[in-house]
Amino acid sequence: MIALGGGSALDAGKVIAFMSGQTRPLWDFEDVADWWTRADPGGIAATVAVPTTAGTGSEVGRAGVVINEATQQKKIIFHPLMMPGVVISDPELSVGLPPTITAATGMDAFVHCFEAFCAPGFHPLADGIALEGMRLIQAYLPRAYEDGKDLEARSRMLAAASMGATAFQKGLGGVHAIAHPVGAHFNTHHGLTNAVLLPYLIAHNRTAIAGHLPIIARTLNLAGEPFAAVLDWVLAFRKRLGIAHTLAQIGVPGSEAAVIGREAALDPSAAGNPRPTDADGYARIFSSAVKGDLTLAG
Repeated sequence: MIALGGGSALDAGKVIAFMSGQTRPLWDFEDVADWWTRADPGGIAATVAVPTTAGTGSEVGRAGVVINEATQQKKIIFHPLMMPGVVISDPELSVGLPPTITAATGMDAFVHCFEAFCAPGFHPLADGIALEGMRLIQAYLPRAYEDGKDLEARSRMLAAASMGATAFQKGLGGVHAIAHPVGAHFNTHHGLTNAVLLPYLIAHNRTAIAGHLPIIARTLNLAGEPFAAVLDWVLAFRKRLGIAHTLAQIGVPGSEAAVIGREAALDPSAAGNPRPTDADGYARIFSSAVKGDLTLAG
């Protein structure tokens, strides 16, 4: 299987390669407990991944995200052998990516790094990769956004995207836990949804990530009190890239807060959130992101 394209295309290719020799239904291989052991490893075709966007890092991942249209839920299909055996990251293939998609996918990579670094647990290799990924994105995403033909910026962003997906083997968090059901119900772009949600989760997780923020601030060369410095930088960085401040601005209504909160709490990414959060908490964060009120998120 040769999978070429953005994150969704790569995920689809990997899942097709995985299912090509299976006899059980797709949903039997959701990333739950040890369900991956149900698969026949001999029936998994090899995959060559060729990313054309710098965001999801699906080219170095062992899973694919698929929407179950019957339930309007994003499901993660996982197997260790879904990892592509060959990756071709050619910056020339991302030159034609429009600025808006460049920004949204690049912010997806940043969120991967940020959430991985803040996820609980001990994984210094993932932490180091996440920090360097954030530094690269700070330096090169604006360049790729402003000049899509900047091959150096494009190449560094492809590297940062793969680094983000490598780092989040440690875990993700509430940004992804909310973004998955939002994307499934309202068909929003995943990277853009993550970018909009990030500051609201920073505010919500403030006390739980207090020890991580000084290191992030130092990596990004930010001065001042770490929480304010990081939050203000994220807000300014998003604005520079033309990212909306609220979910309402990207067409997401606030009417489904309870549904989004409930599904976010059940999402596998929620397990990595630094601050344990229930369905009501996620519903409140979602509502704050719809309204654009950071004080409600905390």
